[in-house]
Amino acid sequence: MNHEQELYEIILHAGNARAIAYEALDAAEAFDFAKAEELVKQAEEVLNEAHKAQTKLIQAELNGKAGEKTLLMIHAQDHLMTAMSEQKLIERLIRLVKKLKTP
Repeated sequence: MNHEQELYEIILHAGNARAIAYEALDAAEAFDFAKAEELVKQAEEVLNEAHKAQTKLIQAELNGKAGEKTLLMIHAQDHLMTAMSEQKLIERLIRLVKKLKTP
């Protein structure tokens, strides 16, 4: 896989993980915590795929095979970091909704 394809892989997986995480939040808002927890797990798995792609790029750079620093690379990194932050925030919001629902 070439450098650009790896960047697209990061963007794709990060975006999918983010969408799944928001589905989990929607499920929690509907008090369907079983579905929310399953979706959180799915989001984590997909986010892990994005992180693996990022790790490949980092390892390549450490081995002297760095790709060109482009706007696409910055976008991919930004997309991944945003997805990771939102994932953690959504997990916390789901715990909060669960606490509020529980008497």
